Amino acid sequence: MASERHMGTGTEENKENERPSTAGGKSESLGDTLGLEILQIIKESQQQHGMRHGDFQRYRGYCSRRLRRLRKTLNFKMGNRHKFTGKKVTVEMLSDNRFLLLILMDAERAWSYAMQLKNEANTEPRKRFHLVSRLRKAVKRGEELEHLCESERVDAKTKLEAQAYTAYLSGMLHFEQQLWEEAMKSFNKCKTIYEKLASAFTEELAVLYNQRVDEISPNIRYCAYNIGDKTAMDELMQMRLRTGGTEGMLAEKLEALITQTRAKQAATMSEVEWRGRSVPVKIDRVRIFLLGLADNEAAIAQAEDEETKERLFETVLSECRDAIQSVREELKTEQRQREADTESGKVSNLQFLHSYLSYIKLSTAIRRNESMASSLQKALLQQPQTEEDGKRSPRPQDLIRLYDIILQNLTELNQLPGLEDDQTFQKEVTLKTLVYKAYRCFFIAQSYVLVKKWSEALVLYDRVLKYAKEVQGQKGAGKNALKELPDVQELIMQVNAEKYSLQASAILDSTDTPEEVPLSQVKDGKPLSDRLDTFTLDKTLVSKQASLVHFPPDFCPIPCKPLFFDLALNHVTLPSLEDKLEQKSKTGITGYIKGIFGFRS
Repeated sequence: MASERHMGTGTEENKENERPSTAGGKSESLGDTLGLEILQIIKESQQQHGMRHGDFQRYRGYCSRRLRRLRKTLNFKMGNRHKFTGKKVTVEMLSDNRFLLLILMDAERAWSYAMQLKNEANTEPRKRFHLVSRLRKAVKRGEELEHLCESERVDAKTKLEAQAYTAYLSGMLHFEQQLWEEAMKSFNKCKTIYEKLASAFTEELAVLYNQRVDEISPNIRYCAYNIGDKTAMDELMQMRLRTGGTEGMLAEKLEALITQTRAKQAATMSEVEWRGRSVPVKIDRVRIFLLGLADNEAAIAQAEDEETKERLFETVLSECRDAIQSVREELKTEQRQREADTESGKVSNLQFLHSYLSYIKLSTAIRRNESMASSLQKALLQQPQTEEDGKRSPRPQDLIRLYDIILQNLTELNQLPGLEDDQTFQKEVTLKTLVYKAYRCFFIAQSYVLVKKWSEALVLYDRVLKYAKEVQGQKGAGKNALKELPDVQELIMQVNAEKYSLQASAILDSTDTPEEVPLSQVKDGKPLSDRLDTFTLDKTLVSKQASLVHFPPDFCPIPCKPLFFDLALNHVTLPSLEDKLEQKSKTGITGYIKGIFGFRS
């Protein structure tokens, strides 16, 4: 078909020789048995030719070019320039595993074209019909591949992979057609085969098979939800939060479903209670955010690694910023009413809701930075100051920056409108500030230890203990706040241990210094500037009467600038030269006579 013709290549790949032993480097032919690593071939081809960035068009072009090279190498021509002659691969032709690769690349080309149309169908709905047509073609090619693999010439592993691949394509087609039961059966068949393959082969292949199982698990739960399983919705939301969203055909449907479900719940939500005050919530975006906040918090608590946890924190912060922006727009429209409430000494409901959302944002930012600080601290303890693979290892300065941001967020919390008279809240913020100041001070001391500034580090360690004692003295005022904070008692024990270590390091450092030059105790009254070349132990240099330079400085002659003489010449009176001219004119009587008759020499 014209739609499946060769597309512009841009930079053409190096033409590869499709040898019988290595079809794309991932297939094998052993004796009379043919084998093809189907999943491994398509995954590597997708990663190397555009699918890493979701470029389906580039991957489709690669499949077309590889098909042409395979047909040319196998002499499997579909007619000539003037006439197309349909030709199918039969079981009798299976003397080479590249015939299987030919069918696989044809199916991949149709699938990638369908996914390209899927992205374009958001703005052009008519392309959805073409999308289904391309998926049908991909399923047809998958069935041909499965039929060929039923031959005795193909090994058992390739047969199972072909069945799983065909089931996956069938599930994608039924999913798009909203045939949920058929799609669920196909996906379950695919999942079962890949799970068995993962348990039977090497760890490297098992990772690949398990990744495909993880990809189709959300699709199965979505099909179950549409069939009638209401518990599947919670699992879908947890999958979305844990994996950072879904890919492929499920992503759009799942986002729409979650938004629709939360919108229905938001319709019943009328107010929220915080700090003993009930505030009506009339903005839909704020309602949806508050309803999803509990799910996000649960996902953060269940996060398995720091990367997932950090991504979930960013998701909450992004949604919270959007909700705050919606409240700000409402505040602009109700400016007059808000000013009237402020004059009466009471913060309006909308302004208090803004403070609540700001509190959520700042608290989430503090928890995120605290989580990052704890992971950095673990890395700092495990690998102190080591460089690996060109990457800089964590340093105390990195933690100082995080605690600076936390303290800044606490300062903003303390200034939220409507909470000025809430003594409990103010005490909690004060307590948190003391704890994070102690940790910040501790890591500043650690940075001084690295540069061997022992006295500064010792003073800072004492300051840490001071902050820690203040926190312990206020335990009764904020027991609830302390549950969420780092353990201060553990910090005190660590500081005491560091102080002993610091004192030992300072003593060792002082004993390792070279012998000093013999001291000169001569007190000749010269200032320091005149005896810089001589080491002198002079205690007056650290006192208030230190003699450093001559003051006032002595006068010293300096050369005048030539410009002075140039200016003075204009005011100089030159001596008269008339006496010298008269001496030249007195030449006797002969000269007088010559002057009368006009003879001049």
